[in-house]
Amino acid sequence: MSVTAARGFRAAGVAAGLKSSGGKDVALVVNDGPGAVAAAVFTTNRVVAAPVVWSRIAVGDGIARAVVLNSGGANACTGPEGFADTHVTAEHVAERLDVSSGDVLVCSTGLIGERLDMPALTAGIDAAAAALSADGGADAAEAIMTTDTVAKTVHVQGEGWSVGGMAKGAGMLAPALATMLCVLTTDAELDAAQADAALREAARLSFDRIDSDGAMSTNDTVILLASGASGVRPEPVAFQEALTAATQQLARQLIADAEGASHDVAVTVTGATDETAALAVARAVTRSNLFKAAMFGNDPNWGRIIAAAGTVPEDVAPYDPLLLDVSVNGVQVCRAGGVGEDRSLVDLAAHREVHVEIALHAGDAPPVTVWTNDLTHDYVHENSAYST
Repeated sequence: MSVTAARGFRAAGVAAGLKSSGGKDVALVVNDGPGAVAAAVFTTNRVVAAPVVWSRIAVGDGIARAVVLNSGGANACTGPEGFADTHVTAEHVAERLDVSSGDVLVCSTGLIGERLDMPALTAGIDAAAAALSADGGADAAEAIMTTDTVAKTVHVQGEGWSVGGMAKGAGMLAPALATMLCVLTTDAELDAAQADAALREAARLSFDRIDSDGAMSTNDTVILLASGASGVRPEPVAFQEALTAATQQLARQLIADAEGASHDVAVTVTGATDETAALAVARAVTRSNLFKAAMFGNDPNWGRIIAAAGTVPEDVAPYDPLLLDVSVNGVQVCRAGGVGEDRSLVDLAAHREVHVEIALHAGDAPPVTVWTNDLTHDYVHENSAYST
């Protein structure tokens, strides 16, 4: 269950000294083919890290042979020198693997505004290249962790082909994309157009529907590599379902490991006029610090929920506030915009997962769910001294 679960891939993760902890901090994932199809989606933040600039260009032809990732430094807001460091990184990997530097994608994560220790990074690349293995997925997943407490990996089996993957992220998880790095692999035969379309749809239904704290990073990158090593070209619908399942599993792992979180909270909106309206309401609630603080305090304060829902403009999400119903863990605490069942019937302390359902009664759009987490003392502590 890792980024090397699909055939045709090797990976490694090593300690290069970029992290002060001495832990693994350089990962390498290599596609041995026979195919080299690639697709990627990136942050929509206007402030982007040098690796994002490089990888956007490099993946433009739909081909990639390798991904190199480092933790211990974001290489963001580092000017032309930082971009030159990314170029050197890709060139160094290319030399070690005997591929074109334009077929090497680069990802970085860590503190913004500081140059990477390039001698340490290039030495780490050398060590990772020497350690490449079909069993190296677990080490690679560990090497991309920052404030993560556990590695995130996935494996979804298809008929004669499969999808594997790894991700990192424990904070700054917000739509468009989620603040994270992710490498997905498949041994299915795909063309570049299919890979791109499938990845975008999978990300839309997974990483774009988790929201830890409303923050968006400069380095968000999700990459799909296809080796074609299975020799099987799956039906597009079957592949889409498998890839979406893989990304949704990783997204849930990210939320479950959100910085300091004590509750994983699913906010589901039903009865909207369309998907856009449902998403807008769900995101308004999941981004409400008052709601998230209530969840931390095990307080089923439905007033926080409907107040957040009410911030969405009517032209975005048309509904009648006097028809709103809200249930928390199956208890309808708000009925027709007013008092429902006794909120004391909801025991939030007994379960880590919290399920909130908001019924708009405005249309017949399918339900939309956005996952978030509560706002805890530990989250504030974790992020109050991140750079020091």
